[in-house]
Amino acid sequence: MSSEKTVLRLAEQLTPSGELSRTGADQLVRAVAAMKAAALDQGCEDLMAFATSAVREAANASDVLGRVRSETGVDLRVLSGEDEARLTFLAVRRWYGWSAGRLLCLDIGGGSLELAAGRDEDPDEAFSVPLGAGRLTRTRFHNDPPSRQEIRETSDWLADQLAPVAEKLLHDGEPDRAVATSKTFRSLARLTGAAPSSAGPRATRVLTHAGLRQLIAFVSRMPSADLAELEGVSSGRAHQLVAGALVAEAAMRALSLPQLEICPWALREGVILRRLDHTNGSDPAAEGERAQQPGSTGRTGQHGARWS
Repeated sequence: MSSEKTVLRLAEQLTPSGELSRTGADQLVRAVAAMKAAALDQGCEDLMAFATSAVREAANASDVLGRVRSETGVDLRVLSGEDEARLTFLAVRRWYGWSAGRLLCLDIGGGSLELAAGRDEDPDEAFSVPLGAGRLTRTRFHNDPPSRQEIRETSDWLADQLAPVAEKLLHDGEPDRAVATSKTFRSLARLTGAAPSSAGPRATRVLTHAGLRQLIAFVSRMPSADLAELEGVSSGRAHQLVAGALVAEAAMRALSLPQLEICPWALREGVILRRLDHTNGSDPAAEGERAQQPGSTGRTGQHGARWS
């Protein structure tokens, strides 16, 4: 019905001690207040506010959540990494339907990478690993653009990190359909020739491994200011593009994926779909409670807000 976005990049606001900085907390409070106002303006009767890896992993998460609650009146719920992967998978399954067979889903966020696979609406395997584009940019790159040594060492390190996860995901066989969600994957697909957002959500978009490797050779030599000028790359995320591309390439290589389809639905839609299932009378014990949904009964006019 409507969509409003504010880029916070909270994964980059974590201090060396692992706490969310005062600046990051201030930005979060302002964003929650603004989204609450936007939801009220839309006539929303059921607000589902949730946070992901950056808030989840902050050493001072409890204090930050308490401040958000006291200053905005919003009870910001924190999803676990597995919840994140499962709810994103649900959204992808609903988008493609049962005919898609065994699905494999990847989602790159600022702080983490989510992976899930299965034949049902609830995946057989779901993982969240700390390989987000913002996290890697902060912890592994010290130059803009990254040096060749940083690129090479990060690529090798990612291969080691992803090998055991890939083995578990492929334990029950190859996927019938491999799918990616998130802004990072959409930007990478656009840069390799996929349809622009103006073509609408139903346009088929694909990211190939060969195209991604060629793209990395190009963008890894560009400073973030130049990357921000590329079509499909937002200025707020440009500096994360190289790290996101390396994560995507390493995941595709580890999983032996020649290509990924880009799904327009992701975590936000998964949260809303699960709430609608709950509202319509399905049993929340297996799935709804896993997503740590608020206890109120949903009615028409729902608005999902996410902070990561």
